Amino acid sequence: MRARTTALQIFMSSIALAGLGCSIEPEDSPTEEGGSAGAPSTSGAATGVSGNSGVAGHNVGGVPGGTTTGGASAGASTTIGGNSTGGIATGGIANGGNPNGGSAGNGTGGRRGFGGSGAGGRGGGGSSSGGNSGNAGASNTGGTGSGGALNCSGAPLSGGTQHCSSNAQGNVGSYSWTIWSSGSGGCVTPYGVGAAFKATWNNSGDFLARVGLGLGSKKTYDQFGTFSADFAETKSGSAGGYSYVGIYGWSVSPLIEYYIVDDWFSNRPNPGGSKVGTVTVDGGTYDIYKHQQVNQPAITGGNQTFDQFFSVRQTARSCGHISISEHFKQWASLGLKLGNMEEARILIEAGGGNGSIDFTTGTLTVQ
Repeated sequence: MRARTTALQIFMSSIALAGLGCSIEPEDSPTEEGGSAGAPSTSGAATGVSGNSGVAGHNVGGVPGGTTTGGASAGASTTIGGNSTGGIATGGIANGGNPNGGSAGNGTGGRRGFGGSGAGGRGGGGSSSGGNSGNAGASNTGGTGSGGALNCSGAPLSGGTQHCSSNAQGNVGSYSWTIWSSGSGGCVTPYGVGAAFKATWNNSGDFLARVGLGLGSKKTYDQFGTFSADFAETKSGSAGGYSYVGIYGWSVSPLIEYYIVDDWFSNRPNPGGSKVGTVTVDGGTYDIYKHQQVNQPAITGGNQTFDQFFSVRQTARSCGHISISEHFKQWASLGLKLGNMEEARILIEAGGGNGSIDFTTGTLTVQ
């Protein structure tokens, strides 16, 4: 997807202001065996354009006038005989970006992944311009677009199509969904509202359901931009001996499986391995773990040996904002470096039991 640019052009007294935005688009990726279907998208973040001060017009026997348009200004017309032209201003208008997703590739399923990866574009932020009028050089400040607040008590969503399998993938809007299970499988229902979904399982072994972005395995996270997510969910039933609710994905070169865990069903998960540090992100404290998987199924297909990185929040929460890239940076400062990004998705992983989770809010963006 490409970001859209909003241009506001207003001509007054031969003065013009034009705003211009740019787009950043992840590269489409080739199909790879055992990858995960992806269709990244982002939400446009509106930005404001500040106005500059006006310049006084010429004056002959009168009072100087000034004209400002869209925050940028220039001198107004000459006034003669005591008559003057007053300043005129036009208010700013903010427009949000429109997300569009990429397309999924095809491939064979590996552990925790199915299908090839497709990379989509980025949502374009809206631009704004405008300001207040001033006389002979009074300054003008442009407007700023703003996003909506996260709703942690939203009503359950409806609609969507349920998919039940032990290993499947597909697209929904600008995102992609994936199911993987070591046992009988489970079900996922993407609502088509952002990355929100519902998942159910019944003694499915190790069960993963996730919705989010396939990233193509060609760029590091900082080459894409800044990753973040918002989520709100409710849980019922049980999830066996362990469970993870949060952000999940893989990188390649090196091959890493990673988790940012914000919630769980019963006991706070202990991923094993070694604890390498503690960080504070988004107002919460997370313990950082590194664990090695030996000869285990991987996203690239077949069994491999690879490391897992974990951020596990000390206090569970069922709603909030997750600054994904900040976790990545904190990991890197502790020597845990990701490679080229394969995916970033909102996740439920359950180690058994009979339960469900319903995400009433789910967004995952890169800007």
